[in-house]
Formats: sequence, C-alpha cells, structure tokens
Amino acid sequence: MGVVLKTRKEIEVLREANRVVVEVLEDIKAFARPGVSTMELDGRARRILEKRKAESAFLGYRGYPAVLCASINEEVVHGIPSEERVLKDGDVLSVDFGAVRGGYVGDAAMTFAIGEVGEEKKKLIEVTRECLERAVLKMVPGNHLSDIAEAVQGHAEANGFSVVYQFVGHGIGRKMHEEPQVPNCGRPRPNNKLVEGMVLAIEPMINAGVPDVKVLEDGWTAVTADGRPSAHFERSVAVTDHGPDVLSDW
Repeated sequence: MGVVLKTRKEIEVLREANRVVVEVLEDIKAFARPGVSTMELDGRARRILEKRKAESAFLGYRGYPAVLCASINEEVVHGIPSEERVLKDGDVLSVDFGAVRGGYVGDAAMTFAIGEVGEEKKKLIEVTRECLERAVLKMVPGNHLSDIAEAVQGHAEANGFSVVYQFVGHGIGRKMHEEPQVPNCGRPRPNNKLVEGMVLAIEPMINAGVPDVKVLEDGWTAVTADGRPSAHFERSVAVTDHGPDVLSDW
C-alpha cells in the first residue's frame, strides 16, 4: 500500500489520539526520578489510557509486552519496562508511547534527564530536540523526505553527534507504521514529495558516539554499539497548505 493521505476530519481524530500520548509523556516526565522503576512508569501510562478510554498502540504489537518503551542511557529505543530497571541520578530516559483513539494512532517520544546529568548528556538531549524541531519546519508541500533527513543529519553532525540509520520515522494513521519510511540521514529511497494530507511520525535518534546500534537478546532493546548515550524525540505532524501541523504538541 502506498502513502495514505488524510482528510482534515481524520487529522482532527489523530490530534485527539496524540493528546492522550502527550498527557502520558508529560505525566511520566513529571513523575520520573531516582528510585522509580520503569515498570511504575508503564503502570501510570496504563491508568491514563483507561481514564481516557483509549487503547495502547504498543501492547501486543509484534509481541511487544508493554504499553510504552523506556530506554535508559545507551538504550536507543524499545527498552522494555521492568521492576528491576530502576532510574538513577544522572540517567537519560527516553520514553516512546502510542495510543489508539477513534481508530487512529498517536505516537510521540521525548528524552529527559533524571536528576543531575553531565554536560554531554545535556547537550545530546538539547541537540536531539532541535533536530526534531528543524525537521518539522521542513514539512511543507513541495519539499521532499530528503529535506527532513538533511535537517536532522546536518544539525546532529555539526554538534559532534551521529544519527542512527537503522531506525526511521514513518507515516501514521489507522496503522502505527504506514508508508512512507522517513530516514533521519542520507537520501531516502523513494524520496517522496511532501503533499497536503501526509501525516508523518518524525523521530530523530541521535547518539553521542558511533551511529551503529545492536539489539539485545530480548529481541527488542536496541543499544548503541559503543555504550555511549542516545536520545530520541518524536512528534506526529501533518503536512498542510498552512505549514506543519504538530499533532503531538507539548
């Protein structure tokens, strides 16, 4: 199936799903602190889903066992919540979350510091968020996926960081992963032109060291090949004739 363009009505339903996502991410950011387990964070997300009468986009997806991904330090994405995984002062925590409401999927992620972190981690978080912001600005009709990739890669590398190439952003709508794939570096193939009605989940993953990642034995958790920290930000964004419409705004 090719790229599925969304109507204005569908975009508003996507916005509602993303409001649930943002509520969860903001709640977790406020609650996360040293001594809290990542399973506790998953529990908070489950309660908000129930309260908002929404469903998890992650739970059961290709067998994933939780409603959110909680990735710490060298974990890039897909960290599985656990009672044994307890946050410590100086950690960097990336939280990725998806919700389904009205038959459409919201998806977003953010990275934040736990307690006091060093300068490298502070800069990594800041630059990764800036990469996302720069990518979002490129989401106007007439641009191409390559404009998004160039915005992310150029800013990350100018600041001494590297871009994860093994994971990409994606179209989003009734399904969490739709066409097109949205790489954060290189030249996308195909290099789709952006048109009104496209809704994309833009998600730069930036490493302090080398760009390579490997997946652990659990089959999910991706970590940096050199053990250095990583950061991840994601927003669902619609392309409109009036400019980028950020559906998962915070």
